[in-house]
Amino acid sequence: MSYEWYDFVGNMGVTLILGSYLLLQIDKVDSKSVAYSVSNAIGAVLILVSLCFAFNLSSFIIEIFWLLISLYGLLHTKKSNNSQQPRSKKEIAE
Repeated sequence: MSYEWYDFVGNMGVTLILGSYLLLQIDKVDSKSVAYSVSNAIGAVLILVSLCFAFNLSSFIIEIFWLLISLYGLLHTKKSNNSQQPRSKKEIAE
């Protein structure tokens, strides 16, 4: 078995996902933080890249959902942050 560049890319994705999960479990990152969602999304993308060269349907399915859930988390965090920002004086006057 040879170790190709896409194996390395996939392993970096696994490291990102597992690392972010470890940080979550030891209370070093919040599950609703941008960093947590971004590291999971990037990890999933990197694993998907590796799957383009060595396909596995089960892994592909879970990584697609991992990516979609991470993107949902990012959008939800962005919406929450926008709704919590203080309104400008102009908005208050209107």
